[in-house]
Amino acid sequence: MTINGIIEAVDARIWGWALISLILGAGLLLSVRTRGIQVRRLGLALRYTLKNEQGGRGEVSSFGAFCTAQSATNGTGNIVGVATAIAAGGPGALFWMLVAAFFGMATKYAEGLLAVKYRTVDSDGHVLGGPFYYIERGLKEVCPWVKSWRWLGKLFAVFGMLAGVMGIGTITQVNGITEAAGRIFKGKRLFTVGGKAITAPTVICGAAVTICAALVIIGGVKRIAKVTEVVVPFMAVTYVLFAAAVVVCNISRVPQAAALICKTAFDVRPVGGAIAGITLKETIQKGVGRGIFSNEAGLGSAPIAAAAAQTDSPVRQGLVSMTGTFIDTIVICTLTGLSIVLTGAWNPDITGAPLEGFGITAYAWQSGLPLGGNLCMTALTLCLTCFAFTTILGWNYYSERCLEYLIGGRKTRLLTAFRVLYIAAVAIGPYLTVSAVWAVADIFNALMALPNLAALVLLSGVVSRETRAYFKEQ
Repeated sequence: MTINGIIEAVDARIWGWALISLILGAGLLLSVRTRGIQVRRLGLALRYTLKNEQGGRGEVSSFGAFCTAQSATNGTGNIVGVATAIAAGGPGALFWMLVAAFFGMATKYAEGLLAVKYRTVDSDGHVLGGPFYYIERGLKEVCPWVKSWRWLGKLFAVFGMLAGVMGIGTITQVNGITEAAGRIFKGKRLFTVGGKAITAPTVICGAAVTICAALVIIGGVKRIAKVTEVVVPFMAVTYVLFAAAVVVCNISRVPQAAALICKTAFDVRPVGGAIAGITLKETIQKGVGRGIFSNEAGLGSAPIAAAAAQTDSPVRQGLVSMTGTFIDTIVICTLTGLSIVLTGAWNPDITGAPLEGFGITAYAWQSGLPLGGNLCMTALTLCLTCFAFTTILGWNYYSERCLEYLIGGRKTRLLTAFRVLYIAAVAIGPYLTVSAVWAVADIFNALMALPNLAALVLLSGVVSRETRAYFKEQ
């Protein structure tokens, strides 16, 4: 068996029914214990997101923390991840992506709440918080018979750091950028790596992204927050407008597309044709897996950014964190998925040949909009580049905080060495194959999720009490 085959086999094994059930089950439990907070308090959450709290402790504004988290969330998952999910699991994968996101909103709320409640603030104002601290400190409160939970916090930190360097934070993002650039700027093949043709645009674009990332990463969290506060909202609005335009221009096909999505969500066999052979398990697996990759609900990454917010209210920051999943998946991923299904971009019988990743969404835009193909490709590439670039920045922050927890504080030399390693991972990302990259990212996502979800389930009572107390005072 090849290395790629081994990686994909491990990925399929980890993302089995047990993990899928745990993710959905944790979201369902938290939805019940917060009395459907993702429905009842969504309007309030959106208002809190746009209005910073005054006088709270933290390193960056609440909106800055939100944008840092969204910078890591709004990435290739919104464009490439949705496309690969539908290509591999059929249109029904979008349904399960949305189901996971709905319950994931409650999960993300709990993560943000617990991150602020159990964070630590040094005398110089430096904040460190996230799953490792609500695992270590929170579980000690609810499970005092266990001597120490620090080992589980460290396990999460190790997986989180590896996910940043080897998976979701670096390789998948720069790989998506260079793939898109290669489609616009055609070039001669310079050499081949693992069967992948490397062209001049791939090399040039990869080097440019690496240099730009290095310039921002060296500046630390405050510079990352400043960049993402500008880039994330602008590009999110731009992408939504283009994706919504595809849906509007093909509005007559929406009922048929919706019926196909719902039908194949539970039984792919009647469709036949291009997706014959896809099992229901694959449909659910790809939908939930790519949904988690995109919105990160349950992974434990977003609460690391939430902990840095200038706020004294865990519930308020939990609500702000919750909106991230709503915007990322319920809005952006839905528009991406609909545009793909409406135009048949997922179906080789319609496109004429099997497409992969970025090419699927690009076909949807080019065939679904009454604009020039080059204009659509350029706009999509710009959106992907900005999304993926800010994800690189956001995950560097996450990874560094994981390292800080592991080494017991800020140790400048080690953090500098880690930044160099992280930037090096960005540099090699363009030369790896797409399938291997996504499988590795899926594996690390699962490994992060396991200790985090276990902690969320055990701390669900704390989340419930904090929520009731907050709204009782309002």
